[in-house]
Amino acid sequence: MSGSNSSNPAAGSRNIGSNSHDDPVELTIHSLPDPATASAQKRRGRLGMLMVVLVCAAPVVASYFSFYVLKLHGRAIGDLIMPTVDLPAAIDLHDLDGHPVKAESLKGQWLLTVVQDAACDAACEKTLFAQRQLREMFGKDRDKIDKLWLIPDDGAVRPELRKAVTEGVPVTVLRAPRAQIEAWLKPAPGHGLAEHFFVIDPMGRWMLRSPPSPAPLDVKKDLDKLLKANAGWDQPGRP
Repeated sequence: MSGSNSSNPAAGSRNIGSNSHDDPVELTIHSLPDPATASAQKRRGRLGMLMVVLVCAAPVVASYFSFYVLKLHGRAIGDLIMPTVDLPAAIDLHDLDGHPVKAESLKGQWLLTVVQDAACDAACEKTLFAQRQLREMFGKDRDKIDKLWLIPDDGAVRPELRKAVTEGVPVTVLRAPRAQIEAWLKPAPGHGLAEHFFVIDPMGRWMLRSPPSPAPLDVKKDLDKLLKANAGWDQPGRP
């Protein structure tokens, strides 16, 4: 009979793609997130972000600690600059060969800075010598300090002087327009920029001005205090 070869449709459907007629149907149930767990994860994320911010802010905190907790103000021989003055990002810096230099490259190290004309007379040479001696006075900490000579004019530097400032640990010699230097660094009233040492911190902020024509030992005493106050985050060598 024509109906003798018919089969049960339900049984046929169970055979397709299955190794067993009796395999149970398995369902996976996903639980909803625990509100308490999600809240804890969010708190940990915020705490991690706060720690990153605190690490980045450490140099600023250290500087303010040195000013207000250790109370260097009033005990410094030179003039503490409060508030500090940031190195202008747009300052037009060039090396002696005329190549542009980014202001950002000066950060990462204490800068013992002088401003002297390219002609560099006897008084200028004496200042550059004192700058070199000052750095050497710091012994094992001297690698935390760079020497910077800013030239506010386009005059030529004598070959013998140029050679002298590159011997040993070289002086970083950069030109910048006088107006831009004067907008950043200021001499004491009645004096000129060339009479001072200016101390720039590793964040690029001018924070100390020596007395006019200072004794090197006096400048060292002030720098000693600043280096000790910031010893926790200051590292030798510019990145």
